[in-house]
Amino acid sequence: MAPKILKAIQNFLNRGDKNGVDAIVDTPIVDEPTTTPTADPVEDPMGWLLESGMAEVMLMNTHEIKMMFMFGYALLHAYKLYPKLPERSAVSFRLISLMLACTGGGILVPILTNGIPVTLSDSYPIVIIAAFLVNEYYPIIREVIGLSPVLKVPLICMYECNRAFVVTKLVKAAASAIAPSEFDFPLFGPIFCGTIAGCGGAFLPMNKGLSPIQETGLQQPMMSAFIAATCFHLFYHTSLSDGVVNAHPKGQLAMAAFFIAHNIRATYFSGGAATNHVSADKKKN
Repeated sequence: MAPKILKAIQNFLNRGDKNGVDAIVDTPIVDEPTTTPTADPVEDPMGWLLESGMAEVMLMNTHEIKMMFMFGYALLHAYKLYPKLPERSAVSFRLISLMLACTGGGILVPILTNGIPVTLSDSYPIVIIAAFLVNEYYPIIREVIGLSPVLKVPLICMYECNRAFVVTKLVKAAASAIAPSEFDFPLFGPIFCGTIAGCGGAFLPMNKGLSPIQETGLQQPMMSAFIAATCFHLFYHTSLSDGVVNAHPKGQLAMAAFFIAHNIRATYFSGGAATNHVSADKKKN
């Protein structure tokens, strides 16, 4: 009886070693996953501004929208410019005048900041020549623009969205190119460049000098460009934009909305300003 009990105890111990020690040895060691604390996503209470389709259009986020808005910008410039041109001016004179009117700020500011004028790029000459051809072969389009708010208001929106794009871009470029002197950042230089970017075409060609502001003072595009360039520069390049997510596109969107509202007010709510260009164009024809 005793040998059987001893044998049973021995078998039990052998099973314990096999299922215990051997099992521990054969079991692979798996490292416990370590969780590293992740930073909380930055909250953007004003993020809804950039999430709408309207913001995508006003910011010209696609190449197609940008080209369409540039064409509208050039078309409205031609509508304003043609009544002021001499009656028997040459075709080349009209084309170059339109180019200077459309890209005056993009020519003067790069010259001041040692950059490349936008007229040397491919996009602006394409849309300017297209707008020029439309005005040359279909002059009635200018009367339609002047008489139809349905057409003119969308052109104003395209015009001002493109102008906001140019002003914000050149304000940033000027702030990067101009070294600060009295303050921690260049203060007046980017504001001057942004103002010129928004209305530089009024002073070109150079033989105009200061005649555009000699009698009437700062016109609507000049004043709005100065206000917008000042606000954007002081917002973007100071602590006012600290913690603001996507400060540049939000500033550009606000500037475009301000430009559109200011232009529509000056065009339709300032005592007959809407009919000035049409009457001048009819008088010319």
